[in-house]
Amino acid sequence: MPTSPAQLQQWMVEPEGQRLEFKEAKQRFDFENLLKYCVALANEGGGRVVLGVTDQRPRRIVGSSAFDTPERTEAGLHQRLGHRIPVEELRLPEGRVVIVHVPSRLPGTAWQVGGCYYKRAGDDLAPLGHQELQAMFAEAGPDFSAQPCPGATLSDLAPASIALFRDRWAQKTADPRKRDESDAQTLRDAELLVEGDQISYAALVLFGTRAALTQRLGQAELVFEYRSSEAAGPAADREEYREVFFAWQDALWKKINLRNDRQSYQDDFFRMDLPPSTRCRCAKRY
Repeated sequence: MPTSPAQLQQWMVEPEGQRLEFKEAKQRFDFENLLKYCVALANEGGGRVVLGVTDQRPRRIVGSSAFDTPERTEAGLHQRLGHRIPVEELRLPEGRVVIVHVPSRLPGTAWQVGGCYYKRAGDDLAPLGHQELQAMFAEAGPDFSAQPCPGATLSDLAPASIALFRDRWAQKTADPRKRDESDAQTLRDAELLVEGDQISYAALVLFGTRAALTQRLGQAELVFEYRSSEAAGPAADREEYREVFFAWQDALWKKINLRNDRQSYQDDFFRMDLPPSTRCRCAKRY
């Protein structure tokens, strides 16, 4: 959405803080310096570099001749930083203003240019410290599975799958009372209902009906393929599971177990069979 003159005037009376960086840049502004300010603003959560406005309050529009081709500047920023950074030009009676809209970095990442990670320090730029970078890289991204699925209701979930989960949960916790819980209570206890009992994507993946998956999560699918060698070509066995996890988990386990040859061992005078299920722990359910 283009910036209006009224919005620019609002920014001009605000403190030059986390989201705004004003530069007069009447004639020019160094492109390498712009790169560093973009990196610093992105690392601080995003913001705007405004050229053609004094940086001391009360601010005035003085006009700027810098970056006379915004499209070329935008392309250069993308080439150097690998991110789309819109560059906007406002032509006002007081003069030309250039606004560089810097997005925020993603969680767990930090922007850099030339191998250097920048932040702002007053009117200057400074490198991010080791501890600051460590904290950024240690951040966890948003958990998609924990977000509510818009429009999904309990009718989008298969009661048989929830019952199977509830039964196994009762076995695991040695708490038979769990078998008497309602579907909604089971989902609440498992933290699969979020933000006021809305169906989460995790609940849909685990218990959703085939129709609900097709409508709301079309990419939810598991494909099993078996090849006897690494040679290219069609798989010797292929199965597509276009249903929720609790609808195909047992079938998948059995299919994998078919490839486990039966073995035996000698116990004194007797040869004892060793079933595949006791040898293969990699697919253990719990």
